[in-house]
Amino acid sequence: MYKISLLNEGVCVADGFHAGGVSAGLKQDGQNDVAFIYSDALCEVASVFTTNKMAAAPLKHFQAKGKFQTNFVLINSKNANAMTGKAGINDIDEILSHIPDVVNPVMSSTGVIGVRLPKGKIIDGLKLIDKSSKKPHEAAKAILTTDSYSKECAFKVTLDDGSSFSIGAMAKGAGMINPAMATMLCFITTDAKVSQNAMQDALDSCVKSTFNAISVDGDTSTNDTVILLSNAKSSAYDKDAFEDALHKVMHFLALEIARDGEGATKLVTYNITGAKDDTEAEVVAKALSDSLLVKTALYGEDPNWGRIASTVGASGAQAKEETLKIIFDTVCVYDKGEVFFDKEMEQKAAIVMGHQKFTIHCDLGVGDGKFKAYGCDLGYEYIKINADYRT
Repeated sequence: MYKISLLNEGVCVADGFHAGGVSAGLKQDGQNDVAFIYSDALCEVASVFTTNKMAAAPLKHFQAKGKFQTNFVLINSKNANAMTGKAGINDIDEILSHIPDVVNPVMSSTGVIGVRLPKGKIIDGLKLIDKSSKKPHEAAKAILTTDSYSKECAFKVTLDDGSSFSIGAMAKGAGMINPAMATMLCFITTDAKVSQNAMQDALDSCVKSTFNAISVDGDTSTNDTVILLSNAKSSAYDKDAFEDALHKVMHFLALEIARDGEGATKLVTYNITGAKDDTEAEVVAKALSDSLLVKTALYGEDPNWGRIASTVGASGAQAKEETLKIIFDTVCVYDKGEVFFDKEMEQKAAIVMGHQKFTIHCDLGVGDGKFKAYGCDLGYEYIKINADYRT
């Protein structure tokens, strides 16, 4: 067995990793807007990116490297460097050329689409970077855009023989969140002695039930990125322990992103069981987490179970009213053709929907398939944020 302990050092929890944030003038009021992660030893790299066909320049720049090692990641907010063509890729090369004493540095960006990077500001900001600093919380804040808070997680994993490794992460995301291979930006660091192939396999496995299982608004970003770095400085590794810890990190951050959806007031779990198979359960869960009608009902705290049933039926998965069961936490409102939605039951369901966190369970009653997706409500604040996003 092994023990996993929660810590507070974010991406600096693993031995040899450093991080911080600086102000390059991209944000107003001198807020940090450029972050970095540096390792004093070379790192193996695993990654997952958006499936959006309009992938941003940083993704193309990264993927052109093939399989490689690095010890430095630069992240900027306020500008996505997306839809900027070859010039956007050249801008990355120029910026990264001004970072001394690093190997194969990579860049990640988030913000407005269709605008070239302010190279001069970022290059000047690089002069403020101290690669020896350990300020993970400042790094986590620097990458935020419309997020209302920073998102970090860190664990120490102690193995049976007394050896240990650590894993930490930071993420950002509140809008343009829709599962498609990865969602938002996430950077994970570890000192586990794990091979690149094992890292990639673990990342691919964990992403399905974490970042690929959340939705805020049904829009898939051009910049969705998850990067996992390992410098192997601990010399410790166990496959099951590593995958467990990685999943815990990613699952925690995924739920934090859904909870922090732009203008959101509720985090909702869509627990689908009894589907024909796991694939169809996933289809139903994601249909519910994406549905605008469902999201607005959540915001209004209206237990309109008919919207749930309609979305299940429209998903394309095998389902029928004679086998469907709908439950709000523990309050069953519909069971295989029988409606329990009298005045008393409606009040009980409304109380559930008034909670900041609850589960909508749909048992399709046709098989053994299951899947959980996570989402939030959609209200007036989302419109306000996105109506004037560029300003």
